[in-house]
Amino acid sequence: MNAERTNPEPANLEPLEPERYELSEPRRYVFELERREFMRLFGGGLVVIAAASDLLAQESGRGAGQGGRGQGRGQAAPPEISAWVHIDEKGNVRVATGKVEIGQNIRTSLAQTVADELRVPIATITMVMADTDTTPFDMGTFGSLTTPRMAPQLARAAAAAREMLIDRAADQWKVDRASLSARDGKIVAKDGRTAPYGDLTKGQAIAGTIPANPSLDTPEQWQVRGKPIKKVDGRDFVTGRHEYTPDIKRPGLVYGRVIRPDGFGGTLVSVDDAKAKAMAGVTVVRDGDFLGVVAPTERAAARAASAVQASWNVPAGQPSSETVFDYFKKNPEGARQSAPAVDTIQMPAGVVRTFEASYRIPYIAHTPLEPRTAVAEWSPDGKLTVWTGTQRPFGVRSELAEAFRMPEDRVRVIVPDMGSGYGGKHTGECAIETARLAKAAGTPVKVVWTRAEEFEWAYFRPAGVIDIKSGVDASGRIVAWAFDNWNSGASGLQSPYDIALKPAVFHPTKTPLRQGSYRALAATANHYAREMHMDDMARALGVDPLEFRMTHLESDPRMRAVLTAVAQKIGWPKPSAAGRSLGIACGTEKAGWVATAVEVSPAPRAVEGKQAGGFKVERIVIAFECGAIVNPDGLKNQVEGSIVQGLGGALFEAISFKDGRVLNGSMEQYRVPRFRDVPPIETILLDRKDIPSAGAGESSLIALAPAIGSAVRGLGPVARELPVRLL
Repeated sequence: MNAERTNPEPANLEPLEPERYELSEPRRYVFELERREFMRLFGGGLVVIAAASDLLAQESGRGAGQGGRGQGRGQAAPPEISAWVHIDEKGNVRVATGKVEIGQNIRTSLAQTVADELRVPIATITMVMADTDTTPFDMGTFGSLTTPRMAPQLARAAAAAREMLIDRAADQWKVDRASLSARDGKIVAKDGRTAPYGDLTKGQAIAGTIPANPSLDTPEQWQVRGKPIKKVDGRDFVTGRHEYTPDIKRPGLVYGRVIRPDGFGGTLVSVDDAKAKAMAGVTVVRDGDFLGVVAPTERAAARAASAVQASWNVPAGQPSSETVFDYFKKNPEGARQSAPAVDTIQMPAGVVRTFEASYRIPYIAHTPLEPRTAVAEWSPDGKLTVWTGTQRPFGVRSELAEAFRMPEDRVRVIVPDMGSGYGGKHTGECAIETARLAKAAGTPVKVVWTRAEEFEWAYFRPAGVIDIKSGVDASGRIVAWAFDNWNSGASGLQSPYDIALKPAVFHPTKTPLRQGSYRALAATANHYAREMHMDDMARALGVDPLEFRMTHLESDPRMRAVLTAVAQKIGWPKPSAAGRSLGIACGTEKAGWVATAVEVSPAPRAVEGKQAGGFKVERIVIAFECGAIVNPDGLKNQVEGSIVQGLGGALFEAISFKDGRVLNGSMEQYRVPRFRDVPPIETILLDRKDIPSAGAGESSLIALAPAIGSAVRGLGPVARELPVRLL
């Protein structure tokens, strides 16, 4: 999707995929109202400032449309907001990061990293996260990048701090620094003397730049990392003490609602707001096509919004969920459509059999536990503070600054640890709406999207069409493979299999619905099509699907390892009971290697009042490898959580829409996984201490749907679309 890069990646980092975390349309803000109107937190102690060249110049969004302006658009972090560590007079450690805790438990794993390198108990560490006024600039929490990118950065900062403390103790005691060591939050001399970190930093600030290659522990030396440390602040979450954005209260807080169009692309024609204005304490805000209300309570805001009679003009002739797949192929993004690989591939000599298939991937909703919420407060001096759930606090700061035509340093975005995002909270629309209402009302305003708004007005995982054509020689080996993806994305596009000729093309297209990042991006779609096609070929050739994959993975020992582990655990190829069927799939994405095996049984399902052929997922086994494991419990939770979410897209989820309107926009109509849908999940974690740690929350998802599809094929023919269904 050809996002722009405004700064090059640091040389020691792999470039991000062009598709990385984008939205389908640019967002610009033109307000009628605006046209008319036109490190203190950390005092003394030890501060370590990271060199800017060591930080990732991440990108988020589709060119200019996503990040707004300034630092939200992929610029490298300047030195004054680089990652840093602070140690106060009592030896307490504060670690600042712009990353967001979304439930993936990075607060714990990052604290483990610092505790190890700084040689302090993890209980002494406080993570300060996702506050644009007090934390380092960060492009966002996405792409499974926190563990491979932020954790090493904080490790370098902590190691540098440790060495500075040793230097300070050596200077005070006039001894050789080689005779000193750091442990348990203090410097220890061979003669038994100790100096707590707090004593060494008391009343002084020692600043320094992290060296290019500080001395870091190897995974074999880890003491805190690699352990199943309990979730930091876990008790607050399970007891309800933790405050999410919907819980935020401010003096004088009132509540807002936005009146939405009747369909996508709707423009406001007329408004009758007399009834709403007659209600006590209600303010109606109209600004161009923006229409909202503010009221003293949430209930009063809902009543006032219902009382506003608005007429909208919704464009006719919009595609539906039934016609959108043809629409993609006929509506390229830009002047020309790239030539399909399937159409242009020339099968080499020796091909004795070809296979062709087309797969359809629907739009699906993120359905986060915590809906989009924001609290906005304008100070008397014109500074804006917004509390909101977002994966990109600095990006949302940029959007707010752009929207209200103000410098970014006059905008503060704070993200309380939030209740999930799944890639769906990259944009700042809720924050901007709330700030608009707060500016008009002259007092802090809270807006909490309803579930219906989440379904209708948030962006979706992109739908797509995937065409594949392949050919095998007389020995049954794949010698040619052409792969085309229309619209759903390029992530996971390239096949990991050993095939000499394998062109793969992503075709950006116009899209009738807002679309953007979703957990694992298009890797879910591309792996589903590829693995189902591999399964189809194996069955047609009379070859065991596992053996067929292994034959084409001679150059990938990591993939072979996860496949072997999962096959052994599930008892491949024999299911546990008569009448059941096994399926298997594998893949790699974001430096994680995964294999998933599934067992299904026949189960009737109701179709138009009659019983039809169906299936039940009885068992899931997943083997996952992402390098050295930082926290095995946290990793297991991430892997199993991704599997539960993936069941939705594999079995139920698909947005139905027509004439610019979502037709199944409620939890009653849109089916997400329930407790009864989750079978036993057996997780195998392969710990590779010889490989740098990678993220896990996304790549562990990608092989589930094709493993289910593969297993269901053992019961009968399967439709070439998601969700998986028997024909």
